[in-house]
Amino acid sequence: MSPAILLLLALGLGLAGWLAARARAWTFRRSSAGGRIASLPNYHAWYVALWVVLPVLAFVALWSAIAPGLVSQSVLASPAAAELPSFGFQRQTILNEARAVATGAAPGVFNPQAAGLVEPFRAALSHYNLIGVVVTLLIAFLGGVWAFLRLKPDFAARSKVERIVMAILLGASLVAILTTLGILASLIFETIRFFGMVSPIDFLFGTHWGPDPMANAANPDSSRYGAVPLFWGTLFIGAIIAMIVAIPLGLMSAIYLTQYADPALRKWIKPALEILAGVPTVVYGYFAALTIAPAIRNIAISLGATNPSSESALAAGLVMGVMIIPFVSSMADDSIAAVPQSMRDGSLAMGATTNETIRRVLVPAALPGIVAGIMLAVSRAIGETMIVVMAASTAANLTANPLESMTTVTVQIVAMLTGEGSFDHPATLSAFALGFVLFMVTLGLNFIALRVVKRYREAYD
Repeated sequence: MSPAILLLLALGLGLAGWLAARARAWTFRRSSAGGRIASLPNYHAWYVALWVVLPVLAFVALWSAIAPGLVSQSVLASPAAAELPSFGFQRQTILNEARAVATGAAPGVFNPQAAGLVEPFRAALSHYNLIGVVVTLLIAFLGGVWAFLRLKPDFAARSKVERIVMAILLGASLVAILTTLGILASLIFETIRFFGMVSPIDFLFGTHWGPDPMANAANPDSSRYGAVPLFWGTLFIGAIIAMIVAIPLGLMSAIYLTQYADPALRKWIKPALEILAGVPTVVYGYFAALTIAPAIRNIAISLGATNPSSESALAAGLVMGVMIIPFVSSMADDSIAAVPQSMRDGSLAMGATTNETIRRVLVPAALPGIVAGIMLAVSRAIGETMIVVMAASTAANLTANPLESMTTVTVQIVAMLTGEGSFDHPATLSAFALGFVLFMVTLGLNFIALRVVKRYREAYD
């Protein structure tokens, strides 16, 4: 049975509990002296409904995780599964095919061995679906009855409901933290495995990147895992070229929109500028590969360059800079707009020009927000993959020539994790080490942004 059906069942039972508890609370109000009770009837209703729905939701999440395994074990224990092949991948393919037919997701089987497993799957699914429904009803009934019996005229239902809601909000806020910790833990574990095969010194300071997924994993060549070209390419494309484009254009756009643009014109320009952040990166990649890169190559040839590459760091960086303009512009716009009008009026009243007011009053006052937007844009740029793949190639070159092909950390992570490589091979594990370094760099940028905001933040009345 689909978890959605159990969720709908839980919501229906919760609604029934809500109505019953609300009716009971109204009887308290009519029978109590002066018609006063400790909490409003709605809080009594929500208290019972939460005790019906929340335990059921917890069970549905648990049951959705363990029920498929129980069904598979039941099918494998049947006589029809005795002739299944021992090879795990082939056996799992047959089981998936039989399950698809049993659930109605497929009209028939392709493998003859799966035909005999359809009925065992149907029987197992019916059995465990019935168990799921019965346990759901039982949990909802017990939770509802326990909460319903606690309802009294002096019962502080409001405080109980608020505590439950606060616990739910706390759990929701912890999801992001726990997810980050899980990502970090997985990266650290795999990075330690990689550094057990390859020297960290060779990885962090080596200048040649050329992992061989077919090489002997027991004795890898550490000299082929030098990640300096990748780190340099990431910084050169994402933090230098892209920022040279994004920071001036984004900051000037914000200044124009907040200080010079007519309100009617701003109403059109600002959404149009922010559309750039919603364009898929593959579109930017096509634009960089088919338009910008050939144009840069033609210009380089006309200026006398010898054999310039059709894939260049400059093309990827320019398009990436255009892509992240909204990150800089929006943060700078909001920060400048938050500066009190009295500061601007005071500067103009002292005889300063609009230009001087912007340079010496507004921009310094909005500096924390501007720096935060720049750091956010840098973090977005160094994590970009598609534009670099399509416009700057996958060649790991350590060069300062923007007309040469270049690659970044994220591109190599994708390259190492795709294909048929083993996860015990250092070439595959190197992707986790690169991801760990990139994670730490991004985390450091966020800390720098927070420190700048706290250091230079000013409160205005």
